Amino acid sequence: MTKTKNNFKSLLVVCTLAAIFFTSCNTQGQTTNSKDKTFLVDYVNPLMGTDSKKSMSNGNTYPAIATPWGMNFWTPMTAEMGNGWAYNYDDDKIRGIKQTHQPSPWLNDYAAFSFMAVTGELKYQEDERASWFSHKAETVTPYHYSVYLAEYDVTAEVAPTSRAAHFKFTFPEADSSYIMLDAFFKGSMVKILPKERKIIGYCRNNRGGVPENFHNYFVAEFDKDFEMTHTWKDNWILQKNNLNSEGKHVGAIIGFKTKKGEVVNVKVASSFISLEQAKINLDREIGKDSFDETKENAKNAWEEELSRIKIEDDNINNIKTFYSCLYRVLLFPRTFYEFDADNKMMHYSPYNGKVVPGYMFTDNGFWDTFRAVFPFFNMMYPEQNNKIMEGLANTYKESGWLPEWASPGHRAVMIGSNSAPIIADAYLKGNIKNEKTAEILFEAILKNATVEEGRPVRSVGREGLHYYNTLGYVPFDVNIRENAAKTLEYAYADFTIGQMAEKMGKDAIAKKYYEQSHRYKNVFDPLTNLMRGKNEDGTFQSPFDPLKWGGAFTEGNSLHYTWSVFQDIDGLINLMGGKENFIKQLDGVFTMPPKYDASYYGKVIHEIREMEVANMGNYAHGNQPIQHMIYLYNYAGVPFKAQDKIRKVLTKLYTPTPDGYCGDEDNGQTSAWYVFSALGFYSVTPATDEFIIGSPLFKKATLHLRNGNTFTIEAKNNSKNNFYIQSASLNNSDYENSFINCSDIQKGGFLEFEVSNTPNKSWGSKKQNAPFSLSLKKYK
Repeated sequence: MTKTKNNFKSLLVVCTLAAIFFTSCNTQGQTTNSKDKTFLVDYVNPLMGTDSKKSMSNGNTYPAIATPWGMNFWTPMTAEMGNGWAYNYDDDKIRGIKQTHQPSPWLNDYAAFSFMAVTGELKYQEDERASWFSHKAETVTPYHYSVYLAEYDVTAEVAPTSRAAHFKFTFPEADSSYIMLDAFFKGSMVKILPKERKIIGYCRNNRGGVPENFHNYFVAEFDKDFEMTHTWKDNWILQKNNLNSEGKHVGAIIGFKTKKGEVVNVKVASSFISLEQAKINLDREIGKDSFDETKENAKNAWEEELSRIKIEDDNINNIKTFYSCLYRVLLFPRTFYEFDADNKMMHYSPYNGKVVPGYMFTDNGFWDTFRAVFPFFNMMYPEQNNKIMEGLANTYKESGWLPEWASPGHRAVMIGSNSAPIIADAYLKGNIKNEKTAEILFEAILKNATVEEGRPVRSVGREGLHYYNTLGYVPFDVNIRENAAKTLEYAYADFTIGQMAEKMGKDAIAKKYYEQSHRYKNVFDPLTNLMRGKNEDGTFQSPFDPLKWGGAFTEGNSLHYTWSVFQDIDGLINLMGGKENFIKQLDGVFTMPPKYDASYYGKVIHEIREMEVANMGNYAHGNQPIQHMIYLYNYAGVPFKAQDKIRKVLTKLYTPTPDGYCGDEDNGQTSAWYVFSALGFYSVTPATDEFIIGSPLFKKATLHLRNGNTFTIEAKNNSKNNFYIQSASLNNSDYENSFINCSDIQKGGFLEFEVSNTPNKSWGSKKQNAPFSLSLKKYK
């Protein structure tokens, strides 16, 4: 159990919407109307996944103190400036609380600056100022962070808005109390304005993906007069009684005398547009609000989004895990737009450096999130996804390309053409409202599939496109890494292009891309029944080790990537010689020992280690390529096998604790797998209407859909050992399909399962009950 103050003593908890009361002893005492009332957001543990390191990820997360999809997050720093692992649960010193935009420790941060308070002797260098702290004196919720800085007898707190934050420092009696703003390295400026009780400035730190004129401007307003004003310049050189500093790494220090228990408030906002816009953001989002009002507003923002799903169950840890995962799903992609003085939406473009109208979102890796995050948005948060699609159209207009990994602009990370399934899925589900936007986005995904020249970074568009379009695959021996993985992902992207084209009435284009989506067969080796790198001359790469990670594959091996035929599992079954062979090969991934070949990397990468320790054979749930694999049993008519393994993953590989994930969390994707699977289904093939049925974790879940309908999933007799589906009904009619249509969910209704501790091998087993496969589709 974590050492946050969000622990509850209730032994039987029914998790409901905000109107339901609980018996609770929330030691924070944070409730809106009554001490007896608890909110869903208080089940969230932002420390889930923070017990991580480079060699072993249990999430690789940090506690994001933020609002849903906020422009800025805030997080405590236990590590030095520039360290992607900014907060580690096992650390015992804090250097400050920083504004962060980090989507992943591997991508690192940008536009960061921090606040820290000290008393007594002035200590401002980050190693010297660091204070001991304990999780026993730390409060962590999505809407409020508080920590006792033991070295200085100061309690530091922060509550967020999207583009601003409210700090509260509670000081002891001291002749010298200080608050410092560290503007970080790679270019920064600070200016102290004593008469206005302000610090203004900018920071420019980044890891790439920004134009030359990139700045993050900040304004910090204090409610106490400054008695001391210092700055520092490069190399931590103190400039006493100074008001200005500009250089590679500068900071500002203000000081005063304090009485015991005296509170100093700091209201801060930032902007990627200008100092003036930062002030507008501050006035609009906090203004004259008190700290408690800011905190309450952030809490209500989370409650509004989390309350769209109501869980009823008596397992408190599962409920905590569910809402902790849902919180992670709702963090990214982050807002990157602002509203000017006339309330017009504007954004600084991280692609061309201009300030232009319209939506913009960033900090997302589509290789991860196309699988479950965006399908989840289409089901539960369609209005948000419509905005994100508008932002993608703006990215294309401003850069000439769709993003595949943006942070904040294009980054050369990961593979694939996964903007296509994200866009197609949104369009097919009616979540691109503007037809002009849809046409722009369709043009953009066609460009990805037809133009290779001029790509700004290797991850954008399709690397190896010429080979793919002439040979039908990306060869192994032409110096293009991860070639088999690229072939498989391009083929799936082609399928999604076909789906969108068909919906738009572009039948000739649809036919072309449906046909191209069969190219996955070009890297299937019938001698091994596995996907395999293929040379330009048509021979398969040799020697071949199916356990070798990397090479022809991305962060996985052939055993993992062979299943990446999202669009045509029935076709894959046929390639493997039928269902019996297919099932045997699926089983083998779980039953074999976790052996591997790490020679491509020259070391054991953390994804390999996480697979090794999970005790699930060669199934590597901690990384994305294989996360859909369990659900493939449904396509072969043995959904009971999926039900067993899904429950194992849900209950063994996820917990609401600092080591609660089994690998990188990755922008909400690993969390979205949990959220979907706990509800009872999963999106194996985005850009179709189907979710594949697994086994619900909870006794009852109610989805409050944006269109006003509700959809309820109930599992009678559900328990630790009762997870095998005996029968199902949809709206009181017998239901034998091992999938459910998203469109049926949107209509509202009731999906009921009868479950027990023994498998029903006949339910969902017939061919007509299997999910969609391209080989079975008739197209014009």
